[in-house]
Amino acid sequence: MFLDVLKADAASIEAHLAKVMAGDPDLPVIHGMRYAVSGGKRLRGFLVMEGARLHGVPETQAIWAASAIEVIHAYSLVHDDLPCMDDDDLRRGQPTVHRKWDDGTAVLVGDALQTLGFELVLDPACHPSAAVRADLALSLTRASGRAGMVLGQALDIAAESAKAPLTLDAITALQAGKTGALIVWSAEAGARLAEADPKPLTDYASALGLAFQIADDILDVEGDETTVGKAVGKDADRGKATFVSLLGLKGAKSRARDLVAAACDALSPFGDRAETLKQAAQFVISRDT
Repeated sequence: MFLDVLKADAASIEAHLAKVMAGDPDLPVIHGMRYAVSGGKRLRGFLVMEGARLHGVPETQAIWAASAIEVIHAYSLVHDDLPCMDDDDLRRGQPTVHRKWDDGTAVLVGDALQTLGFELVLDPACHPSAAVRADLALSLTRASGRAGMVLGQALDIAAESAKAPLTLDAITALQAGKTGALIVWSAEAGARLAEADPKPLTDYASALGLAFQIADDILDVEGDETTVGKAVGKDADRGKATFVSLLGLKGAKSRARDLVAAACDALSPFGDRAETLKQAAQFVISRDT
């Protein structure tokens, strides 16, 4: 059930983004934007759509927020792949944007995707209330900026030159920003659109985001580059502290399972209606990409 919903939501998001960018000029930066948002699981967009369904929000509104988080996520990957950051050659099994074009184009692609994300949540079609749209934009700013994803990325860069490896608490805090903040926003968006209490979904996504990152660390050790779609083994090569290096493979897998259980428990107020979100949590730690 979950995979069918994920696939359907991904198709809806891709169609919406194609429509949004249909009239854009024939320039490398536009081609790079379309390239960067193509493919991927669309898990964050799915979380927006499913949270909206739980709260009775029309898909015609939710699709704007779901598309917004996907382009914000894509921007973060384009910049993260740059030589001055992680210096990656592959993303989703294809050359990274700066490899297919050049560094300057990649910077501009990321910049344009970031601003497009805020344009999408602020579009009147996202919600008739300007206050609701402002809340979505403000919370997305905080999740993606200096208090969220960018903070996590900055802590990650700082850790590479630190004299001592990070502790488990420090890695948890780092990943709560770098990976978790956008996942939390994604899960909360449906409740925000409905002007409802987002706390159950906040708790769900906080555990889910950490489980997602632990699964990524495990894939970096056990995954195959062809299947994963990007380089693996880089963390160990760089001597980076990860959940696997600190907890061991067995301990990391156990911690991920505990987090999934906590995520599912947080959904109890929704009863059986949250079954798809529970399946999503299980998917996060069983995926191979």
